[in-house]
Amino acid sequence: MRTSTLKSALAIALGISLSNCSAPKVTRVDDTTVTDLSGRWNETDSRLTAEEITAELMSHSWYSTYAAENAGKKPVIIVGLITNKSHEQIATETFSKDIEKAIINSGRMKLVQAGNMREEIRAERADQQNNASQSTMKKFGLENGADYMLQGTINSIVDSNKKEKSVYYQIDLELTHIQTNDKVWIGDKKIKKMIDK
Repeated sequence: MRTSTLKSALAIALGISLSNCSAPKVTRVDDTTVTDLSGRWNETDSRLTAEEITAELMSHSWYSTYAAENAGKKPVIIVGLITNKSHEQIATETFSKDIEKAIINSGRMKLVQAGNMREEIRAERADQQNNASQSTMKKFGLENGADYMLQGTINSIVDSNKKEKSVYYQIDLELTHIQTNDKVWIGDKKIKKMIDK
């Protein structure tokens, strides 16, 4: 009798505790809405930095010099490593994709594939040599070679005292001419956030 009473009491207690647990409220917002919940690097920082720094990249004199020396031809860019040296975990691949998107959307530069995705495309091209018809097979040796490589770092400095914290991010990007190894442009973006704990 005691066992069944104990089981009944546990079932009632469990039912009450489960009824007190409500599902989280989720609200969908526009992806351009600024949401700074923690003070850490977020999607807004990534998107705005990519847009601003790419606009700076195209307004610099290297761009007009290249266009003048190459009969208005668009420079071909490859995005290399963006290294996270900050105090927190940052998805640098997301930031790189934001930069690539800004470059393509500008319509003023060409962008070529880099890294593992480039290797996957080359593997597909190799596979086509044996398995695709002669008329649709894509040939080797016709890729666009990049003129410039864009690389960079994300650094941060944190300062705190009692309930206040300051987080400072500095994003540095460099554009290098692949043939000559000349750095033709250095750009940066600084972000500072004050967090009241």
